[in-house]
Amino acid sequence: MNVTLDQWKALISVVDSGGYEKAAEALHKSQSSVTYAVQKLQSQLGVKAFEVKGRKAVLTPTGDFLYRRARALVEEADATERAARKLSAGWEAQVGIAVETAFPVWLLLQCLDAFGKESPHTRIEVIETVISGSSEALLQGQAQLAIAGIVPPGFLGELLMPVRFIAAAHPEHPLHKLGRKITLQDMHAHRQLVIRESGARRATRPRLEASQRWTVSHMTTSIGAASRGYGYGWYPEYRIRDEVAAGTLKALPMREGGENIAQLYLVFADRDAAGPGTLRLAQVLREAADATCVAERAREA
Repeated sequence: MNVTLDQWKALISVVDSGGYEKAAEALHKSQSSVTYAVQKLQSQLGVKAFEVKGRKAVLTPTGDFLYRRARALVEEADATERAARKLSAGWEAQVGIAVETAFPVWLLLQCLDAFGKESPHTRIEVIETVISGSSEALLQGQAQLAIAGIVPPGFLGELLMPVRFIAAAHPEHPLHKLGRKITLQDMHAHRQLVIRESGARRATRPRLEASQRWTVSHMTTSIGAASRGYGYGWYPEYRIRDEVAAGTLKALPMREGGENIAQLYLVFADRDAAGPGTLRLAQVLREAADATCVAERAREA
């Protein structure tokens, strides 16, 4: 590069300050050094950034282009320096987090946004998992942190929040037409919608062995199928509130087992080796989960 960042900063300051004298004050330099920096920039690039109109020097179209590009260049350089200082202080360049899909999506995004405002240069890799997938992500070193429904052997987890699961189907589903409490035997005769475990080693079995079953990889697909009357499934209560309100899903009147509470845990891959970014993200998740639980209890009261 022929032009230095100091020269670009001088050009920007002259435009922002409205002249060389005020630019020199803003940059804590002599007016002659600022003038020389801008003149040298124009000479090196073979362009004319300013033209005199009356008693004022104004930007030429080329100067306006250079000014806009220079601002972006200098801002990026400043951002790179800030990121380097963060990293030198021990903040990780990237944090991987495995998240059980039962964890509220909106809450996860809210937490990532809050963390991103504190450390915008730390990249986050989210691995969305089902049941054993979070354990595998921890064991294989893909994630430094996990939100899991099962704490894998060899790890310690702290309770993060409970999630209520309910059995639901479209209001016109045959199970809703029985006119009585539904048993597991009733459900055997109808299609069950199951979400596939994301781990390579399937650690659990379905809630029941229905004669018909569709197994899908994403909860959104399963909810979409149930909302269209293709089967029934167990879903986090918060995930189907909109469908229940819209009348496309309705809780099944189960004799037993229609509602279950699953506990989600916050698990570190290695708590002692966790960097400040991982520790801070965990704190943000704890605080947000606690606030959500308090709000949910108030809503139900």
